[in-house]
Amino acid sequence: MAEAEEDCHSDLVRTDDNERSGEANLQAELQMFRAQWMFELAPGVSSSGLETPPCRASPRGLGVKSADTRGKQEIAKEEKAKELFLKAVEEEQNGALYEAIKFYRLAMQLVPDIEFRITYTRSPDGDGVGKRCVEDNEEDGKMADLLSDFQQQLTLQDSSVKLCQPELDVNQTHISALPLEVLMYIFRWVVSSDLDLRSLEQLSLVCRGFYICARDPEIWHQVCLKVWGRSCNKLVPYSSWREMFLERPRVRFDGVYISKTTYIRQGEQSLDGFYRAWHQVEYYRYLRFFPDGQVMMLTTPEDPQSIVPRLRTKNTRTDAILLGHYRLSQETDNQTKVFAVIMKKKEEKPIDYHKYRYFCRVPVQETDHSFHVGLQLCSSGRQRFNKLVWIHHSCHITYKSTGETAVTTFDIDKMYTPLFFARVKSFTAFSEKPL
Repeated sequence: MAEAEEDCHSDLVRTDDNERSGEANLQAELQMFRAQWMFELAPGVSSSGLETPPCRASPRGLGVKSADTRGKQEIAKEEKAKELFLKAVEEEQNGALYEAIKFYRLAMQLVPDIEFRITYTRSPDGDGVGKRCVEDNEEDGKMADLLSDFQQQLTLQDSSVKLCQPELDVNQTHISALPLEVLMYIFRWVVSSDLDLRSLEQLSLVCRGFYICARDPEIWHQVCLKVWGRSCNKLVPYSSWREMFLERPRVRFDGVYISKTTYIRQGEQSLDGFYRAWHQVEYYRYLRFFPDGQVMMLTTPEDPQSIVPRLRTKNTRTDAILLGHYRLSQETDNQTKVFAVIMKKKEEKPIDYHKYRYFCRVPVQETDHSFHVGLQLCSSGRQRFNKLVWIHHSCHITYKSTGETAVTTFDIDKMYTPLFFARVKSFTAFSEKPL
């Protein structure tokens, strides 16, 4: 028994020694694997354990690589900004204005001019956001033939069908019951003597019949005659009178041309002689054209908010205003110029006989002052015919007793800043008489 117990004890001791030696071997192998792994991860050492010589990169290669990296970053930033902007458009269409503003701000923080870089073809999610903002070439062709298409549809319909139909059943007489001549007379009132063609275009959006009436060649022909007079007898090279009105250079009547001039003027020296004052002078020029060939001009330091409402009609009470006539001239260099002759309104003052009762009155030589203005009509930005550049300005003084005229021509310098057009809605809010 004693010998058997000793044998069992020796076997247990050997087993424990074998297990301890196996664990030690595993720990040693693990340590060697970690050391080899860290050695391979060290810079300049390949996976085979050999040290790789450092390669020297050329400055040109680094520059190309950094440029490519910056370009990729800019493209990714722009794509992210487009995604945020289109998401904002979608939220705005759904009525979530607060969320839309948040996405707009995020997009503009990435790319400030992202609004002008988007083509609105489709949204990143493919849901068609902004799709209505894109006009294909096929749709442009359809819009060009829209008038003939509407006329053909109305021709193919029953003769009892009128130019337009009420959308809902009404008990009162609908406008479609009016004869075509009366409708055309109403359209002439819409255009009015102020040539409010913007309202005519808005009226054409009501229905197909109104669209056809708004494209009536007779209306557009009369409009062109009012603008250019006898010089528009020939339609060539335009395909319609409406196209002539839209494409041919002309002055605009639904607003005012305004220029602002600022300069520094030296003041008088102080009494003690230590300093001299300088004054900043600002003043405005206003030009208002009318379809009947008349023009108003005003030079004043008052801002447009207080002056523009007074220029709605020619019967203004502003004393410093100048009235006259203008004409359009298209030179051989294909530049349209505006020439105007303006003068101060004549006011008849009553003669005070009591003032010259006891002494002989010295006759005062009467004179007429007129200003001759030459401007070049240009387009600036997205608007057309919205800029007038000074090319001539002179003062003519005519003495009534002798008939002589003295002419003073002003130098066109930096004080003659260009006039830019500003549309005024109140000018076409009322119609005084039809076209």
